[in-house]
Amino acid sequence: MPGCFDALSAKLVADAGFKVAFMSGFAVSAAQLGLPDTGLISFSEMLDCVRNCCAAASKTPLIADGDTGYGNALNVQRTVIEYARAGAAGVMIEDQVSPKKCGHTRGKQVISREEARMKIRAAADVKTDNDILIMARTDARAVHGFDAALDRCRDFEDAGADMIFLEAPETEDEMRRFCGAMSKPCMANMVPGGKTPVLSPAELHEIGYKLALYPVMLLSASIAAMQATLDALKPGSKAQLPPSISFAELQSVVGFPGYWKLEERYKADAGV
Repeated sequence: MPGCFDALSAKLVADAGFKVAFMSGFAVSAAQLGLPDTGLISFSEMLDCVRNCCAAASKTPLIADGDTGYGNALNVQRTVIEYARAGAAGVMIEDQVSPKKCGHTRGKQVISREEARMKIRAAADVKTDNDILIMARTDARAVHGFDAALDRCRDFEDAGADMIFLEAPETEDEMRRFCGAMSKPCMANMVPGGKTPVLSPAELHEIGYKLALYPVMLLSASIAAMQATLDALKPGSKAQLPPSISFAELQSVVGFPGYWKLEERYKADAGV
């Protein structure tokens, strides 16, 4: 499940044939604001991005990062409802204290176990009427330890979550214990350089995961390509331009051929 961050990246994920995409809060904050994933991006900014990503990848289910739900349990319900209206197939709600932090960075804090359970219950209470799945995430591993995080995951199942995400387990044994304890589908978050071992899709499947998220690989690759291009464009630079698609291919990716076809179809006859 590649992480997208705008309409174009969502379209590329869909065009590549992936069965599901994920709108990453880390990547959206970086791409839209040029700022870290520390709760600086707002609900309305995230909602606009959900709407654009879903429109660009309309045939591919998209799970969108709902962060902490942007407030209390009632805010969580509004986040779930509005994300569903925007076209999201699923929404992820986490148990961090606001402002949240990226899952593999320092300084995280989590709300109480009871408040976390109530937030997921609130989300689950509105999911059916709005045709959206709830992914419940806990960041308690970094704060209270693995066993406490696993207890929260069990709470989330009982509260009605459809998918469970225990963020940043630190060993393969923890990953196995997590999947073995859950009855709902589990997601693995693969961040090279993060706290969780990066395993192959086959290994993750064998452990018991149903989804494997790669949240920032597209963002990281695009940054590397843009930096290399900018370096090569500097006056006097001897660096080679990195590989890129042709202008004709670029036009195809963003949909010019389809636009031109419709333009011809609806063209009015001159003088009539």
